[in-house]
Amino acid sequence: MLFNSFEYLIFFPLVFILYWSIKPERYRLQNILLIAASYVFYAFWDWRFLFLLIFSTSLDYFTGLKIFGAGGNKRRKKAWLLTSIIINLGFLGFFKYYNFFVESFAELVQNFGFQPNIWTLKILIPVGISFYTFHGLSYVLDIYNGKIEPTRNVVDYSLFVSFFPLLVAGPIERATHLLPQLKRPRQFEYPRAVDGLKQMLWGLFKKIVIADNCAPIVNQIFDNYDIMPANSLVLGAILFSFQIYGDFSGYSDIALGSARLLGIELLRNFSYPYFSRDIAEFWRRWHISLTTWFRDYIYIPLGGSRVSKAKVIRNTFIIFLVSGFWHGANWTFIVWGFLNAVYFLPLLLSKNNRKNLDIVAQGRILPTFREFWSMLATFALAAFGWIVFRAESITHAWHYVRKMFSESWLSLDIGQYEVGRSGVLLVVLLIIAFLVAEWFGRERPYALAGLFPKHRWLRYAVYYAIILVILIYGGEGQQFIYFQF
Repeated sequence: MLFNSFEYLIFFPLVFILYWSIKPERYRLQNILLIAASYVFYAFWDWRFLFLLIFSTSLDYFTGLKIFGAGGNKRRKKAWLLTSIIINLGFLGFFKYYNFFVESFAELVQNFGFQPNIWTLKILIPVGISFYTFHGLSYVLDIYNGKIEPTRNVVDYSLFVSFFPLLVAGPIERATHLLPQLKRPRQFEYPRAVDGLKQMLWGLFKKIVIADNCAPIVNQIFDNYDIMPANSLVLGAILFSFQIYGDFSGYSDIALGSARLLGIELLRNFSYPYFSRDIAEFWRRWHISLTTWFRDYIYIPLGGSRVSKAKVIRNTFIIFLVSGFWHGANWTFIVWGFLNAVYFLPLLLSKNNRKNLDIVAQGRILPTFREFWSMLATFALAAFGWIVFRAESITHAWHYVRKMFSESWLSLDIGQYEVGRSGVLLVVLLIIAFLVAEWFGRERPYALAGLFPKHRWLRYAVYYAIILVILIYGGEGQQFIYFQF
């Protein structure tokens, strides 16, 4: 079920009404309702994969209890932890990476003159498997590390894993943040609900107006890069940067807004990443829940940056390569991760990776000249990386980049597009308007938060204008990019 679908337009209000018709003190019943709703939401994709979600939930609920019950017996604790990790990653590896490993092995041995008979499978990737697997793993790892005690209420834990706003594309929640909210009564608060609606509206604008309008132009450019002029290839990289940002951060905004309407706060997942002044700041602001997951459960246990320089370099490459591989079974994602590690390392080794912790141009309307060029350079690095991320193969990315730099960008020929040149211009203007709104909202959790607090009529004029723009300029519906991950 898509957040921007007619089905969700019916589904969510129905859940909302039923949920708040239950008295807050009966929050256990509310939780049962949310689990049922979450399973219905997931079954809209493919009901056959519900068994995998339920199995993963049961596995980590059970192993969490066993790890805690082992007390000081470190061998038993580690055995149960490894059981959870091996089974979880085993399922993830089979569904997501089996064909990748088989085909990569076949290509490798072919280079030595062998012709293996490979056996690939037509495997459907269960939507959201990377996300709910990481929910469960963080839970058992936190129990193993003594950060939390396991919950004995199976309903609470099942809801933590399967809560429908975050089920298929995050944010990746932590038990320390979400579980306590599920264990206590939740009161309906009108201002909080309005705030949730505003964030959902902004998320729909990002997805429907920005991402979905960029998508057909990006697809045409990447599919026909060999006949496109160089400046069109640059345009393709820029538009894909906004497509993936509008798509994924739009999803996160709708997820956070939906949860807030139900009295639940989810982790923030984006914080204006394209206003970053260096690549380290970018990664503190992009897909925050995944970045911090890898930091806490892989990077820091490896020693983080408090080890020798050689190990710091090793740890950095591990974290970015794993991050790239998490995104999908394609060498493009691994190279994308490698490229970002190369971007990041100079900042880390020179101890400048935490130089920009504040909000850019805080308290000012405009950035300084230095801030502007720092943001532009960081965006250029990110956009170049997105070319590799978007390409269908390493060969595709290589030829795209080579052609982009082999011709002049000053040509007046910008290519022919199915949407027409006026359509391309419209998308560019919409992106500019979007950037202006984000810039003026960069000190708030999202652009519409706290908008014109003393002028109600002006606030509502903006809301209705956004709705009108969505209705008039909304692009053809596209599936959320991160559903494939």
